[in-house]
Amino acid sequence: MDRLIYVAMTGAKQSMQRQATVSSNLANAATPGFRADLDAFRAVPVLGEGAQTRAFVVAQSTGADLSPGVIQSTGRDMDAAINGDGWFTVQTGTGEAYTRNGGFEIDSSGLLKTRSGLVVMGENGPITVPDNTRISFGSDGTISGTPLDNPSATTDLGRLKLVNPAGTDVYKGSDGLFRMRDGSAAQPDDSVEVAPDALENSNVNTVDELVNMIGSQRHYDMQVQLIQTADTNARAVASVIQFTS
Repeated sequence: MDRLIYVAMTGAKQSMQRQATVSSNLANAATPGFRADLDAFRAVPVLGEGAQTRAFVVAQSTGADLSPGVIQSTGRDMDAAINGDGWFTVQTGTGEAYTRNGGFEIDSSGLLKTRSGLVVMGENGPITVPDNTRISFGSDGTISGTPLDNPSATTDLGRLKLVNPAGTDVYKGSDGLFRMRDGSAAQPDDSVEVAPDALENSNVNTVDELVNMIGSQRHYDMQVQLIQTADTNARAVASVIQFTS
C-alpha cells in the first residue's frame, strides 16, 4: 500500500480531532467561565528509504485559552465573578480543582456548591450557610449572611478560597476544571478580586470557531481526496501489472 495513504490518514485524523475541539467550544459558548480549548499540531518527517519528502501530522500540545471573558451583571445574590486573574476553588473526588464559573447554589444541608454539585471551598474549608439566610459576596471574597427575619444581624460566614497560580502551572481536565500540574493545592491569593452579583461569560469567540470549523472540514476533505487518489493509483498499477503478465 502506498505510503501516501498513511500520510493522508494522519492528516484526516488530526482534522477530525480539531473538529471535535471546535464543536466542544461552540457547545460551551454560553457556559459561564468556560475556557476555550486549543489544539496544536506539527509535521514529523517520515524516516525510511527514498527521499525525505513525506511528513506525518501529530498532535504537539493541547491547552486552553486563559484570556478573560466579559463580566455580565445578573443581579443574583448567589452569583460571583473573578475580576481579572484568579480562580474559585472547588472540591472534587480527586482533590481541589479550580473554576471561573461563579454560579453558586445552597444545598439542603446548607453547603455552598456550584450548580454542578461541587462543594465550594473557603479558606478554612467548605462554607455552610444557615437556614433562611441571604448571602452576599464582598470584593475580597468574604461571604456575609443576613437572616431573612432579622436584616440587621449580618454575620461573616467565611471567605472564598481564591487562588491565582501561573497559567503554565495549571492544566484543563476533561471535566472542564483546572488543576495544578504537580498535583498540589494552590495557595490563597489576597489580590484576587470578586465581582458580586455577576457572572463571567465564556471566552469562546463563536465567529472564530465557526471559521475554524469550516477550515477543519476543508482540510479533512483534502486528506480524504488524497486517500482516494492513492487508491486510484494503486488500482491503475494493479491493472497494468495484470495486463502485462
